[in-house]
Amino acid sequence: MNKNDIYTAEITDLTNIGSGVCRIDGRVVFVPLTAIGDKCSVKILKVKDSYAYGKIEEILTPSPDRIPSDCPAFGKCGGCSFRHLTYEAELAAKERFIKDAFTRTAGLTPDFLPIIANDALTRYRNKAQYPIGKDKNGQAVCGFYASNSHRIIPCDDCLLQPEIFSEITDHILQYIRTNKLSVYNEEENKGVLRHICLRKGHHSGEINVTIVARRNIPELKKLSKDLMTKFPAIKGVVLNLNKKDTNVIMGEEELTLAGEPTIKDIMCENTVTISPGSFYQVNTPMAERLYAAAKDFAQPENKTVADIYCGIGTIGLSLANEAKHLIGIEIVDSAIQNAKLNAVQNNITNAEFYCSDAHNAAEIIKRSGLTPEVLILDPARKGCHSSVLQTLAALSPERIVMISCNPVTAARDCAELEALGYKTVKVQGVDLFSRTNHVECVSLIIKS
Repeated sequence: MNKNDIYTAEITDLTNIGSGVCRIDGRVVFVPLTAIGDKCSVKILKVKDSYAYGKIEEILTPSPDRIPSDCPAFGKCGGCSFRHLTYEAELAAKERFIKDAFTRTAGLTPDFLPIIANDALTRYRNKAQYPIGKDKNGQAVCGFYASNSHRIIPCDDCLLQPEIFSEITDHILQYIRTNKLSVYNEEENKGVLRHICLRKGHHSGEINVTIVARRNIPELKKLSKDLMTKFPAIKGVVLNLNKKDTNVIMGEEELTLAGEPTIKDIMCENTVTISPGSFYQVNTPMAERLYAAAKDFAQPENKTVADIYCGIGTIGLSLANEAKHLIGIEIVDSAIQNAKLNAVQNNITNAEFYCSDAHNAAEIIKRSGLTPEVLILDPARKGCHSSVLQTLAALSPERIVMISCNPVTAARDCAELEALGYKTVKVQGVDLFSRTNHVECVSLIIKS
């Protein structure tokens, strides 16, 4: 097998990053934008010792799972992986991703509950982050990165985002172009404007606009006032300063340019205040169903609950009315300030929140004098550090409920907890990120 060779093959599986899998001359070949059952001619792009990468040259016989894509940026933008599949095929693939991670990769044997399907396949996201750059004509553009690159694919209207997001970004772009504002060039680490970040309360409708830039410039004040006049749903415009040569979007310093820096929303019947840098699930209705599944696993009635990686407190506060006591720990200070306010504004008096790294969570819990019977873990995509799992398991909670957007790291962490005296008994998939290859799962781990 050599680069640029063309073969005929049938796709037999999908990887957890959304590529189709076929076998050619005994070698596994990964082919993006394919469906199980596709018979196609495949052009080889890169050859490794035991596998290769290819692309579709022609679909000879389409899979029954294949449907026409409804987005002109699909296949270019790196956001969606499954706009060419029926939703039934997508859900089946995600259930396999979860099961394979826990059984084949981690060697675990939990019960797998049927995945909870998304009721809305479009316009479900409440947050978007648009990189700003220039096209080949030097015109300012924004959109989303292509797969495995920082090349911006302009997108007039992403079908995952609220329509008003496109109207806001178009207004900002027109202002940038008219006023010839400086746009950041990542390769040269020069220029000013880096990202447009938008967040919208699903239930409240309130919108925050955050502009990420290397420095403040006078024109941003006028832009902020223009935005709030044109779009009454915008409650505030924030400047986030990121001066570093990095691909991390947000910097640490923020300045409110107009209005208020936070928005409000409703999550699990609680009113929540959200800061620009705080974590908040991007699909509110499905997050409420995810948290309901977590609550069912946790059985928090009259128990002390420790919520690690608590963010603005949404998960823990959804359990607080049933729990005896709640303690939340999160490293982002603005999120902890939100969590404390969210407890107060919902008249929740049995909750306390601390700003700390997860590594120190066990010590903070011990100092509080509390003995948690239930532990909630909702780590970032990379999962929990081994030392964190060891110190938390030493608290000997009866139940651990792990929420994760990465089944592979969730399964890895569950396997480590099993080595520490626990058993993974149930796993529930929840499709928060429809049409993408991402899937959320919640796991119930009990003391053996």
